[in-house]
Amino acid sequence: MLWVVARRLSTRNDCPVTIPPEDTETSTEGGDRKDPVAAFGDYVRSQRKLAELSLRQLADMTSLSNPYLSKLERGLHQPSVTAVTNIAKALGVPAETLLAKAAGLVPGFDTNKTGEAKKPTTEQVIKQDPALSDDQKLALLSVYRSFVDED
Repeated sequence: MLWVVARRLSTRNDCPVTIPPEDTETSTEGGDRKDPVAAFGDYVRSQRKLAELSLRQLADMTSLSNPYLSKLERGLHQPSVTAVTNIAKALGVPAETLLAKAAGLVPGFDTNKTGEAKKPTTEQVIKQDPALSDDQKLALLSVYRSFVDED
């Protein structure tokens, strides 16, 4: 468990005081971040890496600044709807999925015009599978694309 060490500065006493963190929800212990803004940033970073894009390349593709994207990926800034849709378009991720991540919701399946659930593409399923690491996702996508592109 992470502990925050604070120093209480006083004219009479200068002693360290150990206090527990105020918000344990954003703790990154075990890599599990429950804060929606931080989770959104983690998701964008993983999707950017899967797309093999640098932060600068993504900034150029989205017309957003490099520092702004960096803050989003680190969970330091709440994204606007326009920013989320631009990022989704650049990464090839459904905007609904990214908007749901930004809002802290679990994205579901898309629906078609008749209201029936559309099946996600194989690439979307691989990219969104939380059980796979980024390296595993890259490997699976590479193998999948090699089979599909054989035509």
